[in-house]
Amino acid sequence: MAIFDFLRGEFIDVIHWVDDSRDTIVYRFEREGHAIKYGAKLTVREGQAAVFIHEGQLADVFSPGLYMLETNNMPVMTTLQHWDHGFRSPFKSEIYFVNTRRFTDLKWGTRNPIMCRDPEFGPVRLRAYGTYTMRVADPAKFMTEIVGTDGDFTTDEIAFQIRNIIITHFSQIIASSGIPVLDMASNTLELAKLVHEKITPMVEAYGLELPAFMIENISLPTEVEAALDKRTSAGIAGDMKRFTEYSAAEAMTKSAENPGGGGGMAAGLGAGMGMAMAERMARSGPWGSHPAPDHAAASGTPMPPPPPAAEPKWHIAEGGTSRGPFTQLQLEKMVGERALTRDTLVWSPGSAGWAKAGGVAELNDIFAQVPPPPPPPES
Repeated sequence: MAIFDFLRGEFIDVIHWVDDSRDTIVYRFEREGHAIKYGAKLTVREGQAAVFIHEGQLADVFSPGLYMLETNNMPVMTTLQHWDHGFRSPFKSEIYFVNTRRFTDLKWGTRNPIMCRDPEFGPVRLRAYGTYTMRVADPAKFMTEIVGTDGDFTTDEIAFQIRNIIITHFSQIIASSGIPVLDMASNTLELAKLVHEKITPMVEAYGLELPAFMIENISLPTEVEAALDKRTSAGIAGDMKRFTEYSAAEAMTKSAENPGGGGGMAAGLGAGMGMAMAERMARSGPWGSHPAPDHAAASGTPMPPPPPAAEPKWHIAEGGTSRGPFTQLQLEKMVGERALTRDTLVWSPGSAGWAKAGGVAELNDIFAQVPPPPPPPES
């Protein structure tokens, strides 16, 4: 009875594989201590392929279906043919099941920033990440190029290489695209298509294909994003007076939510600083047009005086025509030469109209410095 039990153990009638994992690509059918029986049934399910390796060489690939292993051309060996070796054949035929379904939601991303030249911001560093879908398109090529003799090959073992291929070509394409950073979000589909077309030949060389490739996000460094947020907030704020009132109200609300401890004091202090900054910016003009901080003043260097105000220009009406423009110094000289009197009509940009020079407040000083006409000589 022992010999019959041993012989029954040497037979394998059904060869099949049911995948209960989500990441196994290749599974080697376990035959240690067993032989494949002549006439055994090979079941290959949908989404699978069976690869026969005989004497270390790829012999055949079976697509989904039911097969009877009974032809003389089948590379199947049984230890029952080798009694002289004690039921241990020196030749082995191995069966590998290859999962040909799609493996979805595989991740890729840039470990280091990509240096690009943006037309608006200049040199910038970009990061990106996304997902892709992978499947085995050529089981024979995949076995010979990638798997080898690995009896339990998972997606993690090939995903690292696929990510390297993606990131290499993505970096090249994004750096040479010339697309502004702020417009990349609206061009992710076009960029994904370019990357997909670029990496397809390299992936096909492994017997794989990527049915889908997606770019989920292209982001800037945290510091640049913070600067953009401030710039956006400035544009939304608009009216500085209303922004000041809003900041004060928000600070008081936070203070009321935390009346105890130092939280209220900190909120009040923050509100005061925010209001002071907003008022200072409001006095200096619209948000975004005020001058940059004076680093010389911060370092102790005296600030230069502001530029002098523009001197008004004056026009003179004589005989129905006008002359000018004249500076105030020129008018003063004309007064001394008696070419300009208090009754002369003058006008300058911004004035309501022509007026007598003696009635213009800005010209009172030049008339006060000129002596009156000398008295007539005594007879």
